[in-house]
Amino acid sequence: MKHSWRVLLWPGLLLALLLAGCAAKPATSSDGSHRQASLPAMLAPTAAPAAAGATPAPEAIRDARKIILTTNLQLVVQDTDKTIAAIKGEVGAQGGYVAQANVWREENLLSAHLTVHVPADKLDAFVAVVKKYALRIEREESTGQDVTEEYVDLQAQLTNLEAAEKELRELLTSVREKTGKAEDIMAVYRELVNIRGQIDQLKGRQQYLDRMTAMATINLDLSERQPEPIDRPGWQPMQTLRRALSALVQAAKFGVDAAIWLVVFVVPLLVIPVLALWLIWLWSRRRAARRRQGADEGKPQLPGGAVPRAT
Repeated sequence: MKHSWRVLLWPGLLLALLLAGCAAKPATSSDGSHRQASLPAMLAPTAAPAAAGATPAPEAIRDARKIILTTNLQLVVQDTDKTIAAIKGEVGAQGGYVAQANVWREENLLSAHLTVHVPADKLDAFVAVVKKYALRIEREESTGQDVTEEYVDLQAQLTNLEAAEKELRELLTSVREKTGKAEDIMAVYRELVNIRGQIDQLKGRQQYLDRMTAMATINLDLSERQPEPIDRPGWQPMQTLRRALSALVQAAKFGVDAAIWLVVFVVPLLVIPVLALWLIWLWSRRRAARRRQGADEGKPQLPGGAVPRAT
């Protein structure tokens, strides 16, 4: 029982000491200034707490929706080089910038891919101008990513972390002037550095969302095609002659290839079985001739070599 009371008593005494340190007035000791000067100088620029009302309320952020706009266009143009130059000029006039530009040639035709950013409120006007340079619009796609909720969450986290940072700075000042222990000062300082890192990370993400929602992204795929002739050609005997000669050459190639396969591949395969069949036929013929000869020798013969007929 006594042991359990001791376990509960020590955390209570430590909490009371911290609260007394936060509420105590600064002491005027002679060594206090020396210990304050020994802290890292990085705390000095951010020692003052943020002014009240400097960050917008979450309700105000939620009312102004934050949407990342993206448009994809695939266009067929007459001249890719001239179209790229015109689009870059229009981007500059709208207050935007070109983030990426790739140009390549394929089958003697020039193609390009551009990624540009223009102010979100000028997106529709910019897309309408770009379409005027197209002979044909192959594909058009527009998307919007709503990041309002993420932005509100970031703002709420920043508000809590900035309040915690303010309390930690006040606690650091109190611990430095009241106790002056290095381990106490460094413990509060490490927590303060951790909070400041989280604040910087959240502000970086918030600034990124501000940039992405303020500027719309347009991905442009450009390719040029030669216009088809208005009148289609009629009968062209020279083309027919060329096609006939080409077919004749292909037929001759096929005949030569077939002859080569016949001589080199088919004939050697047929020689052995044909020779074996010929030998068997020759042997059977000679055998039949011997049988007939033996049969003729066994029959009686008349004078003059005539063979009597059977009755």
